[in-house]
Amino acid sequence: MAHAMATQWLTGAALAAALAGMTPATAQNSSPNASQAGPAARCAALAGQVTGDMEITAATWHPQGRTIQGPPQFPATQMAPHCLVEGIINRRMGPGANGTQAQYGIGFELALPVEWNGRYLLMGGGGLNGSIRPPNGPVAAGTNDALSRGFAVASHDSGHKGAGFDASFHADQRAALDFAETSVRTVTLATRQIVQGFYGRAPHHSYMTGCSTGGREGMLASQRYPELFDGIVIGAPAMRPGYSNMGIEWAQVLLNRTQPATVAGPAGVTPAERSLIDRQLTRQCDGADGRTDGIIANVEACRSFDVTVLSCRAGQTEGCISAPRVEALRTAFGGLTNASGRRVYAPIPWDTGVTYTGPGLPGYLPAGAPGPFGPATAAREIDVDERLYQVDWDAVGRLTDTAYWTNLSTYLGRGAKLMYFHGVSDPWFSAFDTWDYFQRARATNGVEAWDNAARFYMVPGMLHCSGGNAFTSFDLLGPMVDWVERGTAPSSVPARRADGQGGEMPLCPHPGYAHYDGGDPALATSYSCRQPA
Repeated sequence: MAHAMATQWLTGAALAAALAGMTPATAQNSSPNASQAGPAARCAALAGQVTGDMEITAATWHPQGRTIQGPPQFPATQMAPHCLVEGIINRRMGPGANGTQAQYGIGFELALPVEWNGRYLLMGGGGLNGSIRPPNGPVAAGTNDALSRGFAVASHDSGHKGAGFDASFHADQRAALDFAETSVRTVTLATRQIVQGFYGRAPHHSYMTGCSTGGREGMLASQRYPELFDGIVIGAPAMRPGYSNMGIEWAQVLLNRTQPATVAGPAGVTPAERSLIDRQLTRQCDGADGRTDGIIANVEACRSFDVTVLSCRAGQTEGCISAPRVEALRTAFGGLTNASGRRVYAPIPWDTGVTYTGPGLPGYLPAGAPGPFGPATAAREIDVDERLYQVDWDAVGRLTDTAYWTNLSTYLGRGAKLMYFHGVSDPWFSAFDTWDYFQRARATNGVEAWDNAARFYMVPGMLHCSGGNAFTSFDLLGPMVDWVERGTAPSSVPARRADGQGGEMPLCPHPGYAHYDGGDPALATSYSCRQPA
């Protein structure tokens, strides 16, 4: 099946011939090919190539690399020297918003490094995609992205253009299907053929990294296209967004109910309440990892966190939280339930990042202010069962839902590996939901097979994919390559603060945690991985 699909694109010899200005027929009788030309000339020769429904719209040589700007809270990044290939697959018109017509097609970029290490990496997307991120492969790569290491890196928009959470592309069937799953395979096969033509040989190993929607795409690649990749790093996968979004709204409704009926706006957890919760988290959970430092490394030990001790006693008005509000928080963190009391979404971890109000995404606790999905609801009621019915019958939502397929026998049977990571304080998707999938997959595939192929890393204090008062800079890509290609199974990995404030601590395969043993707390060697009691 994979071979048949690949023949839609140029074969390595045919593409090399095109780059050298030869027809495929002449190439069969000629020994020289494009791999013998200089990289700048080979790069320029790519521009304008059209093969089947794939167009290479531009090819630009960047011998000194180029500077790219990331999110506002992060500094600009310098990409390593490369040939930047831009293109589109299946360009066409289709239905768009409000009965209009829109242009569709899978837009992609491919960075071909000057110093290629023989490896290929596909970047996952984010949100509802709709834009092409610079192809440098930064996810879970620490301070040395995939392109800088010599990977050929591809990124794409999954088949449509759009900003934020614009879902109007769902009107086009092919665009919806490309977003849901097929663009991952289509782009991988197409760009790997370009890589082969440019360098004169195919990648010897292929990898994928992504977080959020990119994490979901990594999951679907292992589930639906098990032959595509040798190793996938999956971060905070958006695998059940319909349920998690409802859980966020449900938590807001629970808190709204604690306000007097005369208050019309959404309720927020006050700064004083946040401070009380922080102090109680420190008291009950923080020291369970050997050091009280604002980082709850022993995640499992905090499952027993009791917020009810903060309830005001009779006559108490300071240093406490009203009993109704405490009950609302306890219920919300316990996980979304339906009318019969059955849990339909995972519990939310209690972690120091839930009270975060700094740059970027807020923590999980409702602030009564606009959040990632717009203004907070002021509703005091929510029909959970009716909403669940809507989510269950959302066709695109069901197709993008990767939480249920756990049979990865083909993927694991090839010796391919998986590494998951999730910020414990993620306000969008519960880290416990991803951990639940990990455990179910372990049961399906067998303990030995799974433990020989998969690892899970909780990142204490980290929000959604990044951010928070936490050690959010870590490298899983290097250990993944060592595991796939050298058989060296990963254990702990050092993590550092992305803001450059210094210090490091290890991330341990969950449920293990980094226990402080003594010495300089800023050194990862002062910690050891232990299992929770």
